[in-house]
Amino acid sequence: MPSCRRDAGAIIAAVIPEPAPRAARERNRDETTARLLGAVGEVLARDGFSGVGVNAIAKQAGVDKVLIYRYFGGLPELLKAWGESGRFWPQVDELLGDDPAAFLALPAAERWARFFEHFIDGLRARPLTLEIMAAEVLERNELTAVLETEREAWGEQAARSLGGPEFAARPELQALTLMLIGGVQYLLLRSRKIRVFGGIDLQTDAGWAQLKAALRTSAVRLFA
Repeated sequence: MPSCRRDAGAIIAAVIPEPAPRAARERNRDETTARLLGAVGEVLARDGFSGVGVNAIAKQAGVDKVLIYRYFGGLPELLKAWGESGRFWPQVDELLGDDPAAFLALPAAERWARFFEHFIDGLRARPLTLEIMAAEVLERNELTAVLETEREAWGEQAARSLGGPEFAARPELQALTLMLIGGVQYLLLRSRKIRVFGGIDLQTDAGWAQLKAALRTSAVRLFA
């Protein structure tokens, strides 16, 4: 009888595998989460906002759509996580550089100039974002609203990083900064299809270096 019990136990153990270690489960979840977040941008760029859905994203990621609800709660929450992940929009920490404390200690003119330099570089490094922004202009729905909310939160955080007594004393700088942020986005969107604007080649590093230099000169004069 003891031998029979041991044999039965061996059969059960073979049929019912031991649970995966916690570290392995967490690693699998992290990998799946990353694949889903990556798939969001790929589906948006390929199919536009009308093509975004749990089925399309799950298929692109190669996972069961149940995992979208399990890990995120649903499609809006997944899109929100994607917007916050830095895949779509440069996070403020990215714009502050490798040493945020040193950045914030800089004079206002230098902070302002570097912010725009990093912002330009951040968007140029995200061609997928430019494609999504182009589609967003033509189509607005509950999903685009999620991204709008994320960018508004980004703007508030960026304003705190750029702020200080200089900005408080001159509120017109906030409006000017907003116009320039919008201008950068417009020129980058235009550069997708049109190479030259105002004599500047928007598809080359040299062209954007020229615009950065103009922003830096303007910063010195604005905060003089």
